[in-house]
Amino acid sequence: MTGHYIVVETKGQAVLKPFEVPEPKAGEVLLENDYTVVSAGTERANLVGLPNTSGKFPFYPGYGGIGRVLALGDGVGNVEVGERALAHFSGHRSHAIQRAAGMTVVRNDRIESLDAAFIVIAAMGLQGVRKLKLEVGESVMIIGLGLLGVFAVQSASFNGAIPVIVSDFDAKRRELALTLGADHAFSPDEPNLSEKVKELTCGRGADAVVEVTGAAVALQQALDCVRREGRVALLGCTRVSEAPIDFYKHVHHPGVSLIGAHTFVRPQVESRPGYWTTQDDYRTLLAFLGAGRLKVRSIISEVVSPVTAPEVYRRLAEDPHPPLGIVFDWGELR
Repeated sequence: MTGHYIVVETKGQAVLKPFEVPEPKAGEVLLENDYTVVSAGTERANLVGLPNTSGKFPFYPGYGGIGRVLALGDGVGNVEVGERALAHFSGHRSHAIQRAAGMTVVRNDRIESLDAAFIVIAAMGLQGVRKLKLEVGESVMIIGLGLLGVFAVQSASFNGAIPVIVSDFDAKRRELALTLGADHAFSPDEPNLSEKVKELTCGRGADAVVEVTGAAVALQQALDCVRREGRVALLGCTRVSEAPIDFYKHVHHPGVSLIGAHTFVRPQVESRPGYWTTQDDYRTLLAFLGAGRLKVRSIISEVVSPVTAPEVYRRLAEDPHPPLGIVFDWGELR
């Protein structure tokens, strides 16, 4: 059986290529993907070789999506052929081999596959909020409204944060965030932004901030807006260090905590406060999705055939502010 996958063969150029679909080995599952989601910020960074990426090609993009189980390897008993399951870091491909252990099966019929395809990426936004160990009633600021940012907004709202304040240059993304749980939205170049944040937080500053952009200038803004002894979760991957930061003045002296929130910093087996396993976060987000409380459809910009991958990635390479929620529909190739 022939499948297809997307690969960035050289800097800035992606192609769709065929491959022979393998049989699953013992403990493995063969997944036939329905949808995979483009994480535009990170995939663009790797596409054009920004700092803190490998800079090596070929590069195989794609964090996650959803598909149906096509075949089982020996000894697999936790999933059945035909069931839907999340594609966990499998790349943009029509078929993927996944380990059965820890596989997240989607058995709630009220959940549509197009929405569930976002769960892997949504868990990264949730991770940034979890690391803050929020208490109900604390104020939160989210800086950067890419995919991870908009899911962080919803996660902060789920956790009882008030107010939820967001910052992004894109007016449409700010408007979207206000429909997803944000209470106030600003552009980063808003005059006296830190003072306005303090006005909204009883003169204190935000109790906690999720910085999603990875830019040093955005981290400086986070430090300007967070309260004394507040917390800043570094969810975005640092790419540019164009602005020097006085860490004594902004971190050490006011007692601010900087918390690394990379999605791979997770326990493998058992969740604990602030550090949940991948599977537990997937389960939680699916529960919110099934209950209609996690919003996805308004985040989707376009659903496209994988055949258009060269054009999609050409646009990503050229546009430093790519659209949210691009989804590849692998059913187009069947």
